[in-house]
Amino acid sequence: MKAILCLIILIIAYSAACAGNSKSPNIILILADDLGINQLGCYGSDYYETPNLDRMAAEGMRFTQAYTAAPVCSPVRASIQTGKHPAGLHLTNFIPGNGTADTAHFEVPDWRKYLPLNETTIAEALKTQGYATAHFGKWHLSKEKTPPGSLSHNPDEQGYDESFVTYKPGDGMGKPWQDAENDPHNVYVITRMGLDFIERHQSVPFFLMLSHNSIHTPLKDKATLIKKYSQKPGHELPENNPIIAAMMETLDASVGRVLNRVQDLGLAENTLVVFYSDNGGLARVNKQTPLRSGKASLYEGGIRVPLIAHWPGKVAAGGESDELITSNDLFPTFSEISGADSKDIDGLSFLPVLKGKKDLDRDTLYWHFPHFHPSGEGPSGAIRQGNYKLIEWYDPKFSNKEKRLELYDLFQDPGEANDLSDQMPEQTKQLAEKLDLWRTRLNAQPLQ
Repeated sequence: MKAILCLIILIIAYSAACAGNSKSPNIILILADDLGINQLGCYGSDYYETPNLDRMAAEGMRFTQAYTAAPVCSPVRASIQTGKHPAGLHLTNFIPGNGTADTAHFEVPDWRKYLPLNETTIAEALKTQGYATAHFGKWHLSKEKTPPGSLSHNPDEQGYDESFVTYKPGDGMGKPWQDAENDPHNVYVITRMGLDFIERHQSVPFFLMLSHNSIHTPLKDKATLIKKYSQKPGHELPENNPIIAAMMETLDASVGRVLNRVQDLGLAENTLVVFYSDNGGLARVNKQTPLRSGKASLYEGGIRVPLIAHWPGKVAAGGESDELITSNDLFPTFSEISGADSKDIDGLSFLPVLKGKKDLDRDTLYWHFPHFHPSGEGPSGAIRQGNYKLIEWYDPKFSNKEKRLELYDLFQDPGEANDLSDQMPEQTKQLAEKLDLWRTRLNAQPLQ
């Protein structure tokens, strides 16, 4: 009888183990705000301290040619949620935009200032596969002014079972975390809610999006951390900012807490953790050296971002990829992992790249930004094909540009200092025509 009982226990344990092994992979997306590549140790900085992100890269894969689909916040977040290009969504600027600051210079398109509810989000796609879903942090895809009784277009209406929307400090929405000593950018709050969600859903597949307000302005963090970096060698360089360094240490600690909790719960080998940013850094508060310009610009400093993937046993440790990746690609990648459909989108799944099986079948990326932004150079479009990148200025006079088109060889000149358009007129013409065809195909809204 005792032997039979032991056999039954072993059968139950084996069945439970098999069920656990067959559970669909968990997915955690950690999204930073206004973070370029030069604020991470694993991307070459010896000033900013990011031990947990460095560990994540050492144990996983780091992408060296990762981009976002726009140089500002809301369009990129829309592309992450839908897998579609902002130009096709007609959601091409941060919500609610610059208002009269735009029209004072030129007529901008009548672009969409919210993510429509009829768009299928990644959360809605994953829910069809039984995933629990949560979004904690910055959303920036809602209608700013909502009539009484109407939908607000917040995450809870876009497929997220649990959500908590945070705002940057200083806009009247961030209380009670306004002072610099008490979690001004809600990093601890967002992290705590994420850890709790992981604990409660460890037995089912889950998708968790931790969308941080950091390192967006206003620059705030603990005085002791700022003092630490104010005294560190290199603090006087234009690419190094002691307050941002303090904010990065806080953000990096959050990443470490998430990785450790996943590990402690025995979920690491069944959990993909992705770290990404919504656009490049703000150049006026720290230069994006070695890249040119920053947020709101289609030069590399505004659209090149860090992308790190961590998945022990699936993603080889210490991997590095120079594949061209953009924010549209997260939707199909997560969909392929879960078994969900990803039809009628613009992105490509880079899951095969993560698993080291093959390269991504892509050599071209596009951008369309028909807006004025005080931190950028003006309305423009861009195309990168192979090593060559063309920028088209929609209003060269406003952008203080002598020419409408600029061409750069990013392999030889990643800082975009040497315009080749006069030396390579045929290459310039071909890329300009291809960019125009892409805009036409997407029915992109032109500058009016």
